[in-house]
Amino acid sequence: MYGYGNEQYRLSDSYRRKRPKKLIWILAGAAVLLIVAGLIFTLVHVIRERKAADDEETKEIAVSEAAAAAGPVMVPVDTPVWQGEEESSIEEYEPLKVEPDDRTVGVSDEVVSEYAVLISLSENRVVAARNCRQKMYPASMTKVLTVLVAAENLRDMSALDDIFEMTQAIEGFSYENGCSNVGFMPGEKIPVKDLFYGTILPSGADAAMGLAEYIAGSQEAFVDMMNEKAAELGISETSHFTNCVGLYDDEHYTTAMDMAVIMDAAMKNDVSREALTRHIYTTTATAEHPDGITVSNWFLRRIEDKQETGQVLGAKTGFVNQSKNCAVSYGVSDEGKPFICVTGSSSSSWRCIYDHVDIYTNLAF
Repeated sequence: MYGYGNEQYRLSDSYRRKRPKKLIWILAGAAVLLIVAGLIFTLVHVIRERKAADDEETKEIAVSEAAAAAGPVMVPVDTPVWQGEEESSIEEYEPLKVEPDDRTVGVSDEVVSEYAVLISLSENRVVAARNCRQKMYPASMTKVLTVLVAAENLRDMSALDDIFEMTQAIEGFSYENGCSNVGFMPGEKIPVKDLFYGTILPSGADAAMGLAEYIAGSQEAFVDMMNEKAAELGISETSHFTNCVGLYDDEHYTTAMDMAVIMDAAMKNDVSREALTRHIYTTTATAEHPDGITVSNWFLRRIEDKQETGQVLGAKTGFVNQSKNCAVSYGVSDEGKPFICVTGSSSSSWRCIYDHVDIYTNLAF
């Protein structure tokens, strides 16, 4: 009995000595698996990044080719037209004036948006419409008019390099109203050109208000200029603006038709067109942001792989509870024919994109 117990003790003691070694091997194996998984994850990430870069390059080439086919109103996405220029090359233009006629059709039942209009600029006619003359709230589509008014009131093209210092008042207003922002900081010194990109790509209220103050000294004075521009465009009876951002106000309204008129004018101006057609932009390095801030026009980036024909070159979205999801876009068919599409009161940001795809695909491209 003693011998058996002693042997049992030795076996137990041996197991206790081997158990730490077994645990070490298990931990080592787990570490190896984690390292391998990390390497695989990194490799997949690199492959995806390269594919995304290739896709972006392919897209920019396609946009550039479509732009060339469409004529002088089009510009490549990543080359600012004002670089090295002292004056805008765009001359005076006639505001878009077009009404639905007996050729105008309704949009597909698949289109969720309550308001919609598609205009053929080459034919100067309304191709399709739904409640296009009814009052709607434009939300951040307002910023198309903001950049247009700001662009038309620059003293010259060199003003794009002027510096605007972001204020605490602007940041406070934007925060209090729950606005989207570029992310500029109070006291940050920002080139005016970055305010244009910041107003459109991330729909930055800080950038939009910066433009308003730079151009007019205050948002209130700038809004007066916005309404004066609406009068020039012939839409003052059906459109009125109370702020440069797109905040809801019962007196801040437009129609789908009027929004198309504004977009047409904005696409005929070098500076506002550049902001509306840019997909990605990195702001100038500052003390607060040494690497700049990279911003994107997500509507343009999301819609590009949803289209089988044609190309949407410029766009601006909007959302407030009262307007739901809305968007205005400028597209060109494979034959180089330009169109403007406006939708309002869609059920989601993605549905808004699919509404534009549906309208362009079935009625334009």
